[in-house]
Amino acid sequence: MTELIESFQSVLTKYPLVTAFAFVGVIVWISYYLSDRLTRGRLHGSAIAILIGLLLAYVGGLATGGSKGIADIPVLAGVGLMGGAMLRDLAIVATAFGVRMDEFRKTGLSGIVSLLAGVFVSFLVGACVAYAFGYRDAVSMTTIGGGAATYIVGPVTGSALGASSEVMALSVAAGLIKSILVMTTTPFVAKFIGLDNPRSALIFGGLMGTTSGVAGGLAATDPKLVPYGAMTATFYTGLGCLLGPSVIFILIRLII
Repeated sequence: MTELIESFQSVLTKYPLVTAFAFVGVIVWISYYLSDRLTRGRLHGSAIAILIGLLLAYVGGLATGGSKGIADIPVLAGVGLMGGAMLRDLAIVATAFGVRMDEFRKTGLSGIVSLLAGVFVSFLVGACVAYAFGYRDAVSMTTIGGGAATYIVGPVTGSALGASSEVMALSVAAGLIKSILVMTTTPFVAKFIGLDNPRSALIFGGLMGTTSGVAGGLAATDPKLVPYGAMTATFYTGLGCLLGPSVIFILIRLII
């Protein structure tokens, strides 16, 4: 029996990416099962999967004392590659192929305004919260403001400005909280804000910005709207990475 377990473990370790896909697949299956049975679909399966992923990352970090969560466990090392930037960016780009460009063009000026408003308001709110908690320098305020935009914009902004690792970790935490909130609350507010057509989904993605949160929330609302919201949310991330370390940082430094 011991030899069988060791042999099985050796195979899983030898093909880490295949193991990672199987592992994540099982988690997703469990998440959607829990979503159907416990919440009748009101809390989307992807939101539950993210919560399970965060819990496993925490437990993995405690168990191994490492810095990569469960990816520090040799059998699950492939999770680090699967969850890395390469496949993440591939998934984001792939969503764009589901967009009909005529619908995108119909958004016009409102789409551009939603992007700019979403980025600047998120930075403003995040910077104000940082200031309230004692972070009074422009670098920290801009970095945490970037995290309030998305958990990608925060670290990118912090790296460009030379922020401390503590501040960048806070920016990631802020972005994750925002992503989960957007994902879980979107189905409940969709009817009240008219989120039932491609144009409103494009504007919604531009205002919220968190690609994973918008995609998960729209998937629970209407899967056909996912590519449209994810499209502008992706633009939002790029715009935040451009404006954060430059224009927004200069504005915050002038004010502070």
